[in-house]
Amino acid sequence: MTDLTAIGRRTLLGGLVAAAAIPARAANGPRHLTLAAIAAPTALDPHFYNSPTNNQALRQIYDTLTVEDVHGQLQPGLATSWRNVSPLVWEFDLRSGVRFHDGTPLVPDDVAFSVARVPQVPNSAGPFLSFINSIERVEATGDTSLRVVTNRPNPFLLRDLGSIFILSRRLHENGATADFNTGRLAVGTGPYRYTGFTLGERLELAGNDAYWGGRPDWDTVSIRYVSNGGARIAGLLAGDFDLVDGIPAQDVARLSAQPNLSVAGLNSAHSAYLFPDTDRDEAPFVTDRAGRPLGRNPLKDVRVRQALSLAIHRAGLVDRLLQGQGQVADQFAPLAAPDRLPGLPPLPTDLARARALLSEAGYPNGFNLTIHGPSGYFNGDAAVLAGIAQGFTRIGVQTTAETLPLSVFFTRATRREFALFLSTYGSTSGVDLLRQIVATRRTEERTGAFNRQHYANPDVDVPLTGALREMDDDRRLALSRQAQQALLNDLGVLPLFYVRYNWAGRRDKVRYEPGNAYGHTNVNYARSAA
Repeated sequence: MTDLTAIGRRTLLGGLVAAAAIPARAANGPRHLTLAAIAAPTALDPHFYNSPTNNQALRQIYDTLTVEDVHGQLQPGLATSWRNVSPLVWEFDLRSGVRFHDGTPLVPDDVAFSVARVPQVPNSAGPFLSFINSIERVEATGDTSLRVVTNRPNPFLLRDLGSIFILSRRLHENGATADFNTGRLAVGTGPYRYTGFTLGERLELAGNDAYWGGRPDWDTVSIRYVSNGGARIAGLLAGDFDLVDGIPAQDVARLSAQPNLSVAGLNSAHSAYLFPDTDRDEAPFVTDRAGRPLGRNPLKDVRVRQALSLAIHRAGLVDRLLQGQGQVADQFAPLAAPDRLPGLPPLPTDLARARALLSEAGYPNGFNLTIHGPSGYFNGDAAVLAGIAQGFTRIGVQTTAETLPLSVFFTRATRREFALFLSTYGSTSGVDLLRQIVATRRTEERTGAFNRQHYANPDVDVPLTGALREMDDDRRLALSRQAQQALLNDLGVLPLFYVRYNWAGRRDKVRYEPGNAYGHTNVNYARSAA
């Protein structure tokens, strides 16, 4: 595992990020960039909803204290250095001279305000609570210094703070989510300023010439949200878009061969998985073969989950449906997580064994099942869901695949309306992945923020809780792997593959270089080709 404690104890100079992540504008380069993105943010309130589509839009406008680079390593953001002075106390130095887009200076109290605001934002389907649950208080110790006091040892504090966008108490106190969407409060310290937003359609930005990391490449940026992959590609080829993300898998090779285009790819830290309802005695969208209620939830039986896993041909999903644009999963944690389980064989496909397990579990004739997934969340999501349904049907579980628009899908998933659904989550830490997705939901501890199926397993929770508090690297690694192995044994989630993201741009206009491990599309990684 990455030595977070050691990282926290050494001083990291702020110039590192400025040099590595923020391009300087070419003297005669183009000033306007048009980007077509696959998915739109649901809000511009940076504490409203922790999702990849929201976060990639927010990182254009707002900053965090720390950031992760493309290798998952921590780098300075608004904080230039930090020290873990005792198990419960961290000290941070802020960049001097940083101002919000309206000229308001950044002060240490803004960090305290931002942390305190997170649990106050109403109606979030994916809150940021787990990132601040260990923080007891934040206090200024100088004009550009602050202290974070935790209620328990937290070796992941630096990464947690990399997920909390910093707002201004002076500007944003009492601000509602709607005030950010209208632009009135969409004011950050980031490289680009808000100039316009139409929900589901577009985000307009202007370069922040006073940005602490250096003047951005682009004077203005138009981000259009186009969920249809063919339409994004057609717009790129027609010259309507300078850069597009979410390149359909079948188009990667064709676009890469075109001399006027530049294609970039990233094997990301996003894990694609199926999440079964193992909590309720009766689950929706599960019936017998005649369409009648079963009277019990077959997904609660680990043998049924094993059978479903054995029915998934993961290599086929990646090789055929995704045209090789992904990596087959052998566990939940992605390849970018240094604490993942080592030396595992591929997850097997065995239809005969799957049928036998169903019979052992009391379902010799199978049952009917509808599985759900998002449409336009990642490339090929609908095709993947259909391919999984075909595999289930082959073992006697007659399965229908239903995809839904993002906003509808995640709202319904949060309401627990599905028996089994497809999703992804990105993390460079196996511990964080489990904390967010499968840790038992406990309001007071703010765990399981994305545990939408209310999964609960003490064999996972106990070592996971220990890992989240253990400052010793070796002991933390052992606890992390114990929790991950328990989850894999139980198949509380069914791992599928690790997502690959691709971008294509006009070679004479822009070069895109992924700057983080998550596949977030960030205009600051789009460099002028002039």
